[in-house]
Amino acid sequence: MSAIPPLPTPDFPAAGPRFAIDRRLCVAANHWGARRAVGMFFSAISRLGDGVFWYALMAALALLDGRRGLLASVQMAATGLTALLLYRLLKRWTRRPRPFRTCPGVIAHIPPLDEFSFPSGHTLQAVSFTVVALAWYPILSPLLLSFTALIAASRVILGLHYPSDVLAAIMIGCGLGAMSLWISSMLAML
Repeated sequence: MSAIPPLPTPDFPAAGPRFAIDRRLCVAANHWGARRAVGMFFSAISRLGDGVFWYALMAALALLDGRRGLLASVQMAATGLTALLLYRLLKRWTRRPRPFRTCPGVIAHIPPLDEFSFPSGHTLQAVSFTVVALAWYPILSPLLLSFTALIAASRVILGLHYPSDVLAAIMIGCGLGAMSLWISSMLAML
């Protein structure tokens, strides 16, 4: 695994006691990820979380469960597109540097997909997809909840996000998934 060199970044209020725990957890998780097997495992999880897993799941649902699977997949895709637009907007607005850029002792075990850290887009997508998918297919809970938790952990372990980036993404993803379900229930009543 190669380290990405730090680049100059805009100032971000990362100092002070309220960020100390965030930084300590980030450093500890990132050091654990420096172990070859751990880094390789979480790199693979993160890569699957880039979209491959979710696209395969949507295709499988549509192919295996007919109209119901197609409706679930369409709702997941619409929610995912909304999540993508939202997290890109939030990243541009907050402009929080990634921990490997500003936090001593943290290295990026894989290259980031974009420049900024807050919120974790992988986590936001995973949570929103999971909320919608589980409303349609609760039997997938063990698989989807485990995979989503691994994606969230991978982002900190790989040095790409602070724990607070991931926690915020979990909250936003839950809200976005719930909103998607509420909107679809309102549309179904029309």
